[in-house]
Formats: sequence, structure tokens, C-alpha cells
Amino acid sequence: MTAARGIVLAIVGLGAGLLGGLIGTGGCSVMLPVIHFWMGYAAPIAVGTTLFAVIFTAVSGAYGHLLRRNVDLRAFLWLGGGGILGVLLGSWLFTLLSAHAKLLGLVLGVIFLWPAIRMVYEGIVQRALPAREGNVIPGAGWGMGLFGFIVGIATGVAGLGGGYALVPGIIYLFQAPVYITMGTSLATMIPLAVVGGAIKLAQGFVDLPTGLVLAAGTIIGAQIGAAIIKRFKPATLKLIFGLYFLYVAVKFITGYFGIAIW
Repeated sequence: MTAARGIVLAIVGLGAGLLGGLIGTGGCSVMLPVIHFWMGYAAPIAVGTTLFAVIFTAVSGAYGHLLRRNVDLRAFLWLGGGGILGVLLGSWLFTLLSAHAKLLGLVLGVIFLWPAIRMVYEGIVQRALPAREGNVIPGAGWGMGLFGFIVGIATGVAGLGGGYALVPGIIYLFQAPVYITMGTSLATMIPLAVVGGAIKLAQGFVDLPTGLVLAAGTIIGAQIGAAIIKRFKPATLKLIFGLYFLYVAVKFITGYFGIAIW
């Protein structure tokens, strides 16, 4: 890896971590398209490498929430347990898709549509999260396990940490308080990213030097984002990055049909 490439990767990781610190994501949705479309990494390597990098982001963020007791242990065990099973299935599906680059791109594009549409919608209507109080997440454990399983499949296939699905899902499906949701979501991302990242590393889908540089950038960026979060309007950020993710999703999907867009 050249010094120039390393600097670019560090900046990409920093930007991904900064976004994660500001709006509560793992940063995969920033890192994956950048290193795939504009840095030339093959889609399977981009997926594996970004999922590996998000391990460090999730650990860093979850640690802070653990110190503040913003993690519901029961919910974490159900979500994480179901998520691990989902990651195992998703990783197996990923091996089938990895030999078909265009089909993998189509799947990635479809999965990217969810965070894109959600962020654009919330950015336009400036929708506030429900202001519930409490330190537990209500709901049946089996329901959390099933939800975690579905998120885990997407994590194993697409390399996304799962934050975009976990946060709104926990809040709106299980009527959970916001702070406990953020902490539990980040904690749940740890086993999903560790299992998924380890599998992809063992399968040879992780560029380790790239993953480590990205990880270093995301850790620093996440801390900066958390420190300056009150200086930005979340709705504006969601709209800007939601439009970007929508562009990425369309780029993946049109690529499957042989239509190249810039």
C-alpha cells in the first residue's frame, strides 16, 4: 500500500466514523461504495473489508454506552444471538454471490435502498424519535431474536454493521427508549461484525491492511462526531447522506443491468 493510498483510506475511515458519531451508524455505508466504486476494490473484498473495519467502531461506541449503562442485557442477548445465526446464513449466501459480481451488486443496491429512503424521509420531514424514558427494551425475546436474525442475514451478505435497521427497528417495533436503543444497537453490532468479519477474513475477502487503516480512521472520526454532534442539525445531515446513499443504491442496481452512471 502506498502512502497516498493509506492517507486516502484514513480520510475515508475518518469521514465514516464522523458520520457514525453524528447520526449513529457504523460507517459501512460510506466506506463500502467509496473503496469499491472510486478506489477499485472488487465488491466481495469491499464488503468483507468494511465489515471487518466496523468491528472496531462498534466496540468503541458500545464501550461508551456500557459505561453509561445504556445497554439492555436481555435485549442484547436475544438480538445478538439471533443476529449471529443470521450472519452465519448471510455469510454462506455471500459465498454463493461472491462469484457473481453483478448479482452481488444488485443485492447490495437493494439493501442500500433502506437506509437511503429512511434518511431522506427523516431529513425532509425532520421526524423526531419518540421521547420515551426507561432503561429496558420491552417486548418478547423471541421477537427480538427473529429481528436480530433478519438483520444478521443482511450483515453477512452486504457487510453493513446493521445500525440502520437495528435502531429504527428497536424503537418502533419494540417501543424502546432512544438512549437504551442506541447503546443496545451498538452492542449488538459487535457480535455481528466480529462473526461476519472473522468469516470473511478466513474466506479471504478482507484486505487486512486496508481494513486496519479504515478502522483507525473510524475510531477517531466517531469520537469527533460524538464531540460536535450538538453543532449540527441531524435532519440536514440525514438528508445529505440519504441522497448520497440513494445514488449509491441506484448505481449498484443499474450496474447489474449494464447501465453505467457517474
